[in-house]
Amino acid sequence: MIERILVAVAGRGLCEEMVNMLMNIPAFQGASITLLHVVTPKTIADDMAAKLEEGGKILAEAVQSIKVDPNKVNARLKQGDPKTIVCEVAEEENADLIIMGSRALGRLRAILEGSVSQYVFQLASRPMLLVKDDTYVKRIKRVMVAMNNSPEAQQSLELGLSLTRDVEGGQLILTHVNPPKPVDRPEDDEVLAAAAAEAKKLGIKIRCIASSGKAGPEICQIAEDTNADLLLLGSPDRRPSIAKSLVDLDRLLGTSLSDYVRVNADCPVLLVRR
Repeated sequence: MIERILVAVAGRGLCEEMVNMLMNIPAFQGASITLLHVVTPKTIADDMAAKLEEGGKILAEAVQSIKVDPNKVNARLKQGDPKTIVCEVAEEENADLIIMGSRALGRLRAILEGSVSQYVFQLASRPMLLVKDDTYVKRIKRVMVAMNNSPEAQQSLELGLSLTRDVEGGQLILTHVNPPKPVDRPEDDEVLAAAAAEAKKLGIKIRCIASSGKAGPEICQIAEDTNADLLLLGSPDRRPSIAKSLVDLDRLLGTSLSDYVRVNADCPVLLVRR
């Protein structure tokens, strides 16, 4: 259940729009929201004062734009490196979900340009909803869940069920790329059949899609073909086992499914972790 949401605001308004869309969903309506804006320290005091004043205005505008009970909104203005501050505040607030904007940079470019969302995605242990700059935020009705046998996929399904169960006209799109056994109908796939059975118990409208090919492109194509409003993808905890404070460059430069989808999907992507 999503009870505490951390929203990293940057003054562009996309994350605030996404929060308002989520608040139309019954499963989110009881959640409290922390709006966080981080100001990078400056060496000159006058510059720092100006940046803090600007940051305060950004936070004030964000608070005004969020259409929820003001008593459920906590605004925090922090100084420091945004990449580490977001992770720290997520732990302090015990956030169930982090919402961030994303420029959707490729892996190598994200490293070279110091992408905040990439860093947080790499090191945070919590689910993240990434809203790309070029993504139009709309009412969430069609929720797509990429399924397999992993615990993270099962948690994605549970969240997808909660998102769609009480939404008028809601639909859950269940997909499984490269199922181990070929099937004549998607509904015959064991993974999809089990997920569909859970959805039917709740009276949720479903659509099952089984496909083959390279997982990343296939998932993105299905999201586009079905006009998904939100894509849920299980993403294992990616923090390095040796040095939790260092970005795992091998994974960043590798062929991570999560990395590919977050960059290339044409809808908001919620990366789910246990």
